[in-house]
Amino acid sequence: MPLKTIGTIAIPDAVGSEFDHAAFDARSRRVFIAHTARDRVEVIDHDAGTHLATLPGFPGVAGAVADNGQILVTNRGSASVALLDANTLETRATYRTGGRPNGAVIVAQSGLGIAACIGGDGETPTLQLFELNGPKHVSIDLPGRPRWCVTDAAAERVFLCIRDPSMVLVARLPDLGAVTQWKVPSSGAHGLDIDHSRERLYVACDDSTLVEMSSTSGEITNVWPIGGPPDVTFFNPATGLVHVAIGEPGLVDSIDPRNGNSTRTVTGAGAHTTALVAPDQLYVISAAHGGVLVLSDT
Repeated sequence: MPLKTIGTIAIPDAVGSEFDHAAFDARSRRVFIAHTARDRVEVIDHDAGTHLATLPGFPGVAGAVADNGQILVTNRGSASVALLDANTLETRATYRTGGRPNGAVIVAQSGLGIAACIGGDGETPTLQLFELNGPKHVSIDLPGRPRWCVTDAAAERVFLCIRDPSMVLVARLPDLGAVTQWKVPSSGAHGLDIDHSRERLYVACDDSTLVEMSSTSGEITNVWPIGGPPDVTFFNPATGLVHVAIGEPGLVDSIDPRNGNSTRTVTGAGAHTTALVAPDQLYVISAAHGGVLVLSDT
């Protein structure tokens, strides 16, 4: 059965607009959404089911990630990342990055922020690490265009999708050392999430496949077809399902990696980004719905 539609949450100026990666902060119970076309971050009060605030001043915002009341936002239009307080909604700090920062990770316990930068105008793609409360700034060159990234449960390694050559690049934290490259058998590694308990990575690829691989060795353990070129990918540890957003024609494919069963939920054209609100809801950011389409993941 498709995911059940719970309702919608309106976002100002959403119709005909464009959004990117969003994140749920469990501490504040808020969802932070990159409103790319408007250079804003939209904030949703999850418990109230309403739009709470519009935060301006994030040029070309590409994504938001959350951890323990802290939000890291990547700004493609200003080659920077911003650190927000999830409760006060204030910007605590801004850090310069390489050109067009895209995927990101924040590790509150270690005080680290990570941004994968696409580069441009002859600039090499880079993976950059910042000490959020100190001067440390580490940068390494990348072999291709970066997409999304995640860390393992202990925040000892970061995993990053590279589009071409299609791979998952692995680097040690907190110094981005001991870099290894794990080849992905499908082209265009893109969306990424991790099942910490089973030590599995889920890589959604542009050739309309979802690849499962070991997060300890890089061994490929499964490949499943999906309904089109994907973007945002979330694993829900509460249900064991992997959800892959597909902007065209507008779908969420949900795969159970334990048995390979899959379901398909029609969303809206251009709805390529989501936020997992643990334990049981998936927010689909959809301009066609005027904001957020809320689905039940049960």
